[in-house]
Amino acid sequence: MGEGRKLLKTGTPGVYKRGGAYVVIYRDPAGKQRKRAARTLAEARTIKSSLSTDVRRGEWREQSRVTFADHWPSWIDTYAGRTSRGFRETTRDDYRADLEQFAVPFFGRMKLAAIAPSDVKRFTLKLASDGYAAGTIRNALAPVRAMLADAAEDGIIRSNPAAGVRIPSNARQPEVKEKALTTVQLERLRGTLMRDEDVLLVDFLVASGKRISEAMALDWRDVNIATCRVRVERRLYRGMDAPKSETSRRTIKISPTMARRLLALRDSRPDATDADPVFLSPEGSRLNYANAYNRMLKPAMLAAGIEDGGFHRLRHTCGTELRRRGATLEEIQLHLGHHDMGFTRRVYVHLDHEDGPDPTLLDDLAGCAPAPRRLRAAS
Repeated sequence: MGEGRKLLKTGTPGVYKRGGAYVVIYRDPAGKQRKRAARTLAEARTIKSSLSTDVRRGEWREQSRVTFADHWPSWIDTYAGRTSRGFRETTRDDYRADLEQFAVPFFGRMKLAAIAPSDVKRFTLKLASDGYAAGTIRNALAPVRAMLADAAEDGIIRSNPAAGVRIPSNARQPEVKEKALTTVQLERLRGTLMRDEDVLLVDFLVASGKRISEAMALDWRDVNIATCRVRVERRLYRGMDAPKSETSRRTIKISPTMARRLLALRDSRPDATDADPVFLSPEGSRLNYANAYNRMLKPAMLAAGIEDGGFHRLRHTCGTELRRRGATLEEIQLHLGHHDMGFTRRVYVHLDHEDGPDPTLLDDLAGCAPAPRRLRAAS
């Protein structure tokens, strides 16, 4: 900032201009003179007012000198989450990657105590100007917000400067793509699959609404043919793991027809045990994502002329088709394992103008059924 430059008085006592920046000079409770830097006069005045209030109320604390780059590695290694649900190791890996890619280059040399809401806002605006989508910015901001919240609780900083920062309105929005498959597309997809077991997997995912990670982790012990029930106890995601959330741990109904198809699959494997996986690769090992997607789904979608959207399109198809067939949102929410019914409606139920109410209901509303008494009297 240029320590040798002369301090010039401003109209605010204790606030000085030095070069293109500003300096706030104040005394701590012990009478020791201290300085704080600011980029603008308005920011300097705010800092001066806040510091004066803190000293007067006995709330002043010496500003920590720890920087963002110094603090984040130990924080991410010990972070345990901010809710009772805890924190997954896979999420820790995602947080670490997002911090290294986005936050550290921006905040690295800044002292934690010097980071202001305006800095966090500049961070999100830079990501938006670099062309990142709103979802990416949200992911990049999440570990920053969590780390600063912990720092505030630990007394390293006074408050979390990222708490109220929102995603910029100019952030690129993802293209709206078709998610649910139509019945015609689904039939074309089935017709391009080479193995009967692949057809069964696709049909199972559409009917059960399972995530592909949940289906790959499915063992025969999780399938009850007699009661037509399938349990979700695990998922295969960067190794065998617990389900994505507590509501993801659930029991799903399947139809008697699907139960018979699964029974036939098991009967075709005389040596299968309850601990064996339901869905196998052509080599006979547990199905993994690379095998299921690269070998089966991606080429099948290409051959069927369907825009690829991964296995999640089958989960969206389940939600949409269940709604079209009269299932309530509560039933779909439970079937898919969502914690929030509003999320189910917004994200997983894709209806269009052809999915309006039954025309006979419209007749009743329009008076095409036996006319209401008032209209008959008028005639």
